[in-house]
Amino acid sequence: MDVITADEKDKIKAKLDALIANRPVITDRIAEARALGDLKENAEYHAAREQQGMEEAEIRRLEERLASAQVVDSSKTAEGVVFIGSTVKLREEGDDEIETYRLVGESSDGGDDEDIIEVTATSPMGEALMKARVGETVRVNAPRGVKRFEILEII
Repeated sequence: MDVITADEKDKIKAKLDALIANRPVITDRIAEARALGDLKENAEYHAAREQQGMEEAEIRRLEERLASAQVVDSSKTAEGVVFIGSTVKLREEGDDEIETYRLVGESSDGGDDEDIIEVTATSPMGEALMKARVGETVRVNAPRGVKRFEILEII
């Protein structure tokens, strides 16, 4: 099961709606290319059919994802506890720099804010942050060794 925020669900739905709205455009491209004649050597026809196949596969994938996704209700999460959708300020032990992280579901597209680092709940950082509280120090098993971060604030 995929756990996502309401914003992530809206983004998936918008992408799905755009793909569905594009169906008639691709159908028209196929019809126009078919009218040009011989289909064996018709690059326009084959390109349009290939695009149609890829977009239909993406539509099915997004529909399945929405059907099986669990949307997090941020109003029901415990106050002061990191959960999906939380934005957290962290400081790595031995470093004075404060970085801002957002815990997201698997479907996030990277977000619009360059100052916020998005981590999925299934990543090592995401697993360490999940259910942590302000003042705690979390241990992250990173590829280059263990790192420790102090949770300064949940925004």
